Formats: sequence, structure tokens, C-alpha cells
Amino acid sequence: MGQKKNKLDFSALVDAIHRVHQQCAAYAGKAVNVSLTLRNWMIGRHIAEFELNGADRAIYGKQLLRALSAELRKVDVSGCGERQLYGYLSFYRTYPEISRSLTADFRELLPAATSKSEGEPKLRSVTAKLRVPGHNLFNRLSYTHLEQLVAIDEPLKRAFYEIECLRCNWSVRELKRQIGSLYFERSGLSRNKAKLAELVHSASVSSHPSLTVRDPYVFEFLGIRSQEVMGESDLENALLDKIQDFLLELGHGFCFEARQRRILIGNTYGFVDLVFYHRVLKCHVLVELKVASFSHEHLGQLNTYVSWYGRNMMTKGDNQPIGLLLCTQKDHALVEYALAGMKSRLFVSKYQLELPKKEDLERFLEKQIKEVV
Repeated sequence: MGQKKNKLDFSALVDAIHRVHQQCAAYAGKAVNVSLTLRNWMIGRHIAEFELNGADRAIYGKQLLRALSAELRKVDVSGCGERQLYGYLSFYRTYPEISRSLTADFRELLPAATSKSEGEPKLRSVTAKLRVPGHNLFNRLSYTHLEQLVAIDEPLKRAFYEIECLRCNWSVRELKRQIGSLYFERSGLSRNKAKLAELVHSASVSSHPSLTVRDPYVFEFLGIRSQEVMGESDLENALLDKIQDFLLELGHGFCFEARQRRILIGNTYGFVDLVFYHRVLKCHVLVELKVASFSHEHLGQLNTYVSWYGRNMMTKGDNQPIGLLLCTQKDHALVEYALAGMKSRLFVSKYQLELPKKEDLERFLEKQIKEVV
């Protein structure tokens, strides 16, 4: 009692509130992701049970998921497009053991097992030492993580990425990058696997609690419309702000529509940095900024976005959309226009008059880079 308590100074107050915020953000993100993951798994379970034992399953046949998606839209069930429903079914079939981790409240939502195969799910064909318990997966990984893992057909390869993802706390983007870089295959061929793992982990990007609820699936699940669902670097954001203002100030018919416009191509989400509609050219203008040197992959990506817009967003009287690719390095800028399927020479000549010249864009971009960096 004789000892005086240390007084809380201002710096300690800031630190304490910051810790509270971080911890609560982690809890909130985890709770949302767990609920979303279990929801999608149970949807897959219901579909699997119906396919096997549904009283009127023969009526729908191969059109089941399409019909189901249409009906769910009518009752405002989000995130249940035909492709998404197929993904939930694959998720359930890949990780049937998650059923053993369900609480009583969730078990009540499951269909009554009418077949042995559905009532007693088989575990994945991976050795017991490599198998990750189901509760670890859905408690520590988001559904978007699990979606990437489900897409891996080989059980051993999937188990490898499960373990590495949990061990290194990879973000979804990092998991995609490691799969794309053939980490599993390189590890199998490497003579010094420990050294390879050390190099990979030292360069990997970990997930952060505040980013977990930025997942597109989570936004749909919660009924939130996100203005921006994919984080960008500070430099890229600053440059995009400047470019957006620059194009609007030109006064040549640019009408701003969207920033970080999310589009779904097949089973993959894409994000268009800036979207304008040009009222003189009567077409969309898609702007992509890459804070890197030019790569043909960048042009291919932009052409994909331009093609998607041409098929899905054009209305009567519109011309084919145009893509504008801006690639940057310090003291250097490269500008490329992408014209997907553009056949009209007259229109091409017109756009060259109405859109900013490459030289003007390069000078503007170089100036802004010097100010931002």
C-alpha cells in the first residue's frame, strides 16, 4: 500500500488505446471471417445433400446451381452467384472435416444426414502428420485464403500451402504469389529446403488484422458496399489522385465514374484503377497505373479489362472502350493506349485528337513523381 502507482502519461495513454484498437480489430475480423467461412461451408453441405437425396433433384439436374442462385437473389441472400455456389460445394467437399468443429448452434442449421457418406464425411487423403485440423483452418484463415487452397487439386500440395500459410501468417495476396511462384515444386526440387523456406519467409507479406475485413466476400456477406476493397501503396494512391484531377481538368469530355472499380472475370476479381466516360468519344476510358517499369503482362491485363468492359458495360450508341496504361519509374514514364477490337480508323483518328498526347502525359507523370517521392 505504501508504493505509489505509476501515473499514466500521455504517451502511455496513446499506446494503451492503440493496443485496445488493434486487439478489438483482430477479434472483429476473426469473428466475421469465421461466420462467413462456416456459412459458405454449410451452404455447400446443403447443396451436396440435395444433389444426393433431394426429392425433386431430377427436375433441376445440371441447372441446379443456376436455378438456386436465381431464387436466392429474390430473397436477398448475397454472395450466391452460380460460380460462388459451385465454390461453396467444392469447399465442403474439400474440407468435410470442418463438421467436427461446429458448435451446437451451427449443427442445428445442417441438413439431416440421409446417407452414410454425408453423415460421416471422409477425411482428406493426406497423412495424419500433414493434415491440418479443420478448426485451425477456419479460425485462422479467411474464406478467401481457403478458396485459393480449394483450387489446388493435389492433396499433398494443398496441405503444404495450408501449413506454410498458417506458419507464416500469409496474406491472401502472398498466398497467391507463393502458389504462382511454384514454391511447392521448388521446395521439392531444392537440396536445401530449410534455406529456401528462410528466403521465402523473409520476403513474404503477412496478414494484418485491419485488412481482414477488406475481403470482397466479407463486404458482400455484411451487405456493405465498399468504395475501395483493395489496398494500394501510398505512392500509387497519391499519383492516382493527381492523374484523376489532371484528366478532369483537361475539359475534353472526361466524366469520372469510379475508382478501384471491382469486376469479376471468371472466378477472378480485377480492379480498374480509374474509370471515366468520355462524352465526346462516347466510350469508357480505363486508366491503369503501375508503379513499375513496363511489362507486357500489364498491357495484357489492361486489354482484358477493356475487353470485359466492351462485352458487359457498353450500351446502345457507345463505342468500344479505350485503355490507358501508365507505367512509372523515377525520372521515367511510359504511356500506352490499349484498343481492344477497335476497327474504325475514323474513330482511332478521333481519339488521338480528343485524348491527351502521350508526351503531355509523360511530362505530367514525371513531374508528379518528383513531387510525391
